[in-house]
Amino acid sequence: MRAVWYERAGAAPTVLTVGEMPTPDAGPGEVRVRLEASGVNPADVGRRSGNYRAMEFPRVIPNSDGAGIIDQVGEGVTRFAFGDRVWLFNGQRNGRAFGTAAEYITLADYLVTPLPQDVSFAAGATLGIPCMTAWCALFADGPIAGQTVLVTGGAGAVGHYAVQLAKWGGARVIATVSSQVKDVEARLGGADMVVNYRTEDVVSKVMGFTENRGVDRVIDVDFGGNLATTLKLMAPNSTIAVYATNGNRTPTLPVRELMEKCITVRSLVLFALPPPLLATAQADITKWLESGTRVHNIAGQFALAETAEAHLAVEKGDKIGTVIVDCAR
Repeated sequence: MRAVWYERAGAAPTVLTVGEMPTPDAGPGEVRVRLEASGVNPADVGRRSGNYRAMEFPRVIPNSDGAGIIDQVGEGVTRFAFGDRVWLFNGQRNGRAFGTAAEYITLADYLVTPLPQDVSFAAGATLGIPCMTAWCALFADGPIAGQTVLVTGGAGAVGHYAVQLAKWGGARVIATVSSQVKDVEARLGGADMVVNYRTEDVVSKVMGFTENRGVDRVIDVDFGGNLATTLKLMAPNSTIAVYATNGNRTPTLPVRELMEKCITVRSLVLFALPPPLLATAQADITKWLESGTRVHNIAGQFALAETAEAHLAVEKGDKIGTVIVDCAR
């Protein structure tokens, strides 16, 4: 099979190689997916660059999300059959060296989810880590119907899915953004109010919207960077769900302030969450996809041989949506 790999961490154009590798066979409990599209996440770029940790394997095929067609079913697998359209997550995670920047991937069937016929493979490859993270951040503690949810970075890959899923879950949704273009994206996702944190007073706008009560749940793209503002917005017995904290990776927690409002801080990273929660997320995302038209933001598409350029597009930091590698071209 054609694949892209790296054998040392570093700059994408320097370390990524395009070539031929043996096509894997599905083992017990596994399926093989003929990949049509691969989604590139910031974590994939971080691992390849060496910013996250040292190399875990002598050779890595990058990218953890993807979509395609099952073309081989391993022993004991009953959930899927040859020809099923699917999307997948955590392809290059949890002891797995070979991700989705290739023509084929084999992986455990519980990491694979049916892809509706009306969702393209490129759109399916945007689900994975962003949509699963959004669902878990929203629903890990139960239903959100009737609550007010604040999504920071409401036009980002995770944030845009969080806005849509929160509306589907019956919440009122506030989104923060950094530009007029992103304002439009957040509103397309269904946000009830959008605040440009660069030009508007977030605290004043949010507290006015909630009649000074505050929000019940924050889905936070930058916990440390946002914390001083976030604490002013929280209602009693509320939750901050944290999936990133790049603005300040080692924030000092004002525990007394958290205690006084009984604020829960839920930190999460997708590959470490319990399997039953992930299975519930997959089932719920399927219901959500089947119940209406959804917005899947594709920030750019590159051929498999252009995976280095796809990684560079993510590194630029100005994308809206997910960068996709077309594995079949």
